[in-house]
Amino acid sequence: MKPPKKIVLKNGLRILLVPQPENLAATVFILVEAGSEYEAKRLSGVSHFLEHLMFKGTVNRPKPGMIDHELASLGAQYNAFTDQEHTGYYVKVQAEKLPKALEIISDLYLNPIFNPEEVEKERNVIIQEINMDEDDLPTRAYRNFSALVYGDQPAGWDVAGTRKTVRALSRKDVMDYRDEHYVMPGTVVVVSGRFNEAKTVAQIKNIFGGLKRRPKLAKKATRGRQTSPRAAVQFKESDQAHLVLGFRAFTTFDKRKYALRLMASILGSGMSSRLFRRVREELGAAYYVGAGTDLSIDHGLFHVTAGVDHAKLQIVIKAILEECRRIRDELVPLAEFKKSQDQMIGSIILGLETSDELASFYGTQEIVARSVLPPEKIIAKIKKITPADVQAVAKAVIREQGLNLALVGPYKNPKPFKKLLKLS
Repeated sequence: MKPPKKIVLKNGLRILLVPQPENLAATVFILVEAGSEYEAKRLSGVSHFLEHLMFKGTVNRPKPGMIDHELASLGAQYNAFTDQEHTGYYVKVQAEKLPKALEIISDLYLNPIFNPEEVEKERNVIIQEINMDEDDLPTRAYRNFSALVYGDQPAGWDVAGTRKTVRALSRKDVMDYRDEHYVMPGTVVVVSGRFNEAKTVAQIKNIFGGLKRRPKLAKKATRGRQTSPRAAVQFKESDQAHLVLGFRAFTTFDKRKYALRLMASILGSGMSSRLFRRVREELGAAYYVGAGTDLSIDHGLFHVTAGVDHAKLQIVIKAILEECRRIRDELVPLAEFKKSQDQMIGSIILGLETSDELASFYGTQEIVARSVLPPEKIIAKIKKITPADVQAVAKAVIREQGLNLALVGPYKNPKPFKKLLKLS
């Protein structure tokens, strides 16, 4: 697969072109360097609020529902999301309908009107979304885990904000935030699938090229220092305990990230992983259990998640720690290592079959790192990893002083669980 073609306009807008001539579909994906980590505490949730409001009317499509109606008439798949470090908007259509899809999503990005009535309606929608997430216990456990690790700073806050901050956000707050962060040097437009390159580039330049270059505001650095294990519990009556146990790691720019992801795969990716076999198959203690990484611009985590039988909770915590200690202290046997390595490579390849997956793959790299690696180069890096590399990254990350545990369930006191957080 050829690497994408990158074009940078004079105003700073970055364009990525990822052609797939054999595809019947095309995707346009607009990403912005604006997410919850760019927010002041008073404005917590404003990035997410803004993302919702962008669909509620533009100068050219002023009535609520017009954007949805037009996209549905194209037979499009479309959505948006807000993350900690960026926001994304995408439309996927039949290839011949790409020009119209590009015009609509560009209008949505450039010309929102923020109708006051729609601001109030959407405020209530977001509060209901917060309420829904509060009842989603695995999601709640992970958010509590982030808060435990990072504390009272943007990396530790919920992307959606709180009921209090969302209720207090004004229309002007949202508009001012957009004016500060939705600027050309902080925006990437990705087009993937089947499209006419010359016509598509000309259309993007016609839409965006006349906009002035304005400076991009950087986010404040995430602080982080920890000298001993931490535990937190949130009381919820539930049929099982939901836990996130993990360690501070490093940033997405660290060369060890592929070894860390391979370590996570060995421990907790799929039904043949160590944690699945130990916790679900041997102990019969959980329906879901897995491991993963969350690496950002200036911080990172390795984590294990599980939904656990209350009666076996302490046994499971000890088992997870034992498996973490084992991968740190012992080389992974070559056959097991090769299986996980192949599984990781296969996941990358199979995850890039469609135009929207390709757009996300390249666009996310560009918006975070301002550069991209094609899958072939990433796979080459993974193939070079050895069992010794995995053990080395495990030794660097799996350290007691960086250990954290968040629990959601019928528990009020974290002390009994904190006592379990030992790796010696």
